Amino acid sequence: MSKIPTRLTADQFAVHVEPYLSKAKRGFVSQIPLYKIFNYVLYILHTGCQWRQLPIDPDALHPEQREISWDAIYYHFRKWSRDGSLKQVWQSSVQTIRPLLDLSELNLDGTHTLAKKGGEAVAYQGRKKAKTSNILPVMDKQGYVVATTEIVAGNHNDAFELKSNIQQACKDMKQLGLAIKGAYFNADSAFDTREARKTCFNYGLIPNMPENKRNRQRAKPGPKRLFNALVYKHRFCAERTFAWVDKFKRVLIRFERNATYFLGFNCLAFAMLNLRNVLK
Repeated sequence: MSKIPTRLTADQFAVHVEPYLSKAKRGFVSQIPLYKIFNYVLYILHTGCQWRQLPIDPDALHPEQREISWDAIYYHFRKWSRDGSLKQVWQSSVQTIRPLLDLSELNLDGTHTLAKKGGEAVAYQGRKKAKTSNILPVMDKQGYVVATTEIVAGNHNDAFELKSNIQQACKDMKQLGLAIKGAYFNADSAFDTREARKTCFNYGLIPNMPENKRNRQRAKPGPKRLFNALVYKHRFCAERTFAWVDKFKRVLIRFERNATYFLGFNCLAFAMLNLRNVLK
């Protein structure tokens, strides 16, 4: 049975999630506990069902009515996505599992998601023969997600704005207090660019990417560039992580037109994946 949680108890929610969610100070206040609303959002993430089809529990005082409407749950999800609450939940999960992380190797890879309804950061991807979005998370040696990029349109190659993406990922990891200096930075040949390697060296990382032969027409004289084939084989953990993330059907196919909401679902999936051994 999978260890990745799809539902939290009230105590688990209070420790790992509630401190990082924004709450209403005035105006609309939910009549049911926030942990139940969060679990309804997890249900959407896990099953991929429509918001209107949420199996909402009946009201305790009025059994003929639901305890909350689906659009109230959707309101909370949108608010938490826009104000960065779900991103903070994921980043706090990185802090929680810090003793479990193996930062001797960092693995970068991208995954394209079919976007059925179009929207922001969506474009046609020839290889997929469909409109897609792309996201590039960074994983440690064991597959925990420690950094990620924003949502990128699918028509761009993996090296699109790679320098700024690596810089932002490294800054985020340093802000979380992760010691990444001296780590191998594994990525496939699509990420093999001069700027990417230079950026890795600037942050104390060891770029470990097979040479992209399309970058030059003839062999360059001099010593061979640094590449450790044995360490590169460990990059398979990225594919394993993507397989785990696919458990959450809402990020397997994108239905959110707003890129911020789709990123919110991804951050929530990364958080549950990171906490799989804490909440088992």
